[in-house]
Amino acid sequence: MSGAVSLAGKADWLGEKHLQRLLAALADGGEEARVAGGAVRNALIGQPVADVDIATTCLPDETIRRAEAAGFKAVPTGIEHGTVTIVAGGKPFEVTTLRADIETDGRRAKVSFGRDWNADAQRRDFTINALYAEADGTVVDLVGGVADIEARRLRFIGDPEARIREDYLRILRFFRFFAWYGDGRPDAEGLKACARLKQGLGQLSVERVWSELKKLLSAPDPSRALLWMRQASVLTSVLPESEKWGIDAIHALTRAEKDLGWTPDPLLRLEAIVPPDAARMKTLAERLRFSVSQAGRLRQWALTAPVEPKTTETELAKRLYRGDHQGFVDRLRLSLASARARAVDDNDALLEAGGFSRLLAFAGRWKKPVFPLKGADLTTLGASPGPKLGATLKNLENEWIESGFALDRGALLGRAAEALES
Repeated sequence: MSGAVSLAGKADWLGEKHLQRLLAALADGGEEARVAGGAVRNALIGQPVADVDIATTCLPDETIRRAEAAGFKAVPTGIEHGTVTIVAGGKPFEVTTLRADIETDGRRAKVSFGRDWNADAQRRDFTINALYAEADGTVVDLVGGVADIEARRLRFIGDPEARIREDYLRILRFFRFFAWYGDGRPDAEGLKACARLKQGLGQLSVERVWSELKKLLSAPDPSRALLWMRQASVLTSVLPESEKWGIDAIHALTRAEKDLGWTPDPLLRLEAIVPPDAARMKTLAERLRFSVSQAGRLRQWALTAPVEPKTTETELAKRLYRGDHQGFVDRLRLSLASARARAVDDNDALLEAGGFSRLLAFAGRWKKPVFPLKGADLTTLGASPGPKLGATLKNLENEWIESGFALDRGALLGRAAEALES
């Protein structure tokens, strides 16, 4: 990436006609507009681009006027910070006026608008996120971001402590972006600054904290970043449940995901680094304001008892029927990952891995059977509605489960008749 750098051949999305029309409209009459940030970074790295953001010298009201004159829809989503969402060709583009931070409190900033591209770059967090691209693909690098991409190095722009004090979320973003784009060891000065200022994380909303943690846990391999977070005591600050627990299990899980073709699962990865304690998981979910489904999954995983690798499929089917299917799948995946990691030089672990693999495959194809009887079947036999009917039905269901679901409707009705006569 030495010399002049261009996105030519690296970013088909840049040539899309609606984006080109929008850039042209914003750059007309002496103004300027460039693609900014993550889209440029990902194109240079060769990773997919999900969102395209634009920086412009146009003031927000002028951005709206020009976009609407070009036939696009403009939505003032963050106009106080200079951001307008333009819908062009059915796609949203966040367009933000060049700006500088004039006051920060560690969570939010007051900004002033300007026309200085260097000032706009300097207010951003990391060098790899402060790149711009002209409409023709020419990359504008004012902070050394291209060289850092080439070296897979993550650096704060300027003084790391100053950048962090502007927004303490940047501590978590440092580890998140390192997980996605970094290599080797994290930047030493950045790491030290994160460790020194970790108390500032307490100022952040829990929603922002979990959002960053989830993105970090979604990286192809978050294990190195998590270990450095623990080293800097940052992980304990936001996830105290991980302290003195088996965080090293994340290595085994990410290897298993890669080898077995599992889709990276941030909640499963979280389960790999926290204890299966239902009470603590409830507290964790409440503290980070998990969704109902996320909190429920974490709780069910903690409540699900471990499965032994020699368990028969029939016995597992009984447990699956009575328990939470996702909880068992999570338990089995983590057990399989751990056994595979130990199987390198341990024959017993190799056998365990085979057992867990067999059980996981069975759980994947298992469908919960439907109990053949209902209360109406017992009333037909003369039972009166009430506690005895319910208890009889429950006992019959337990017999059916213990038979391995082999008892058919006729056999169950016969047993029901006998039970009601006694």
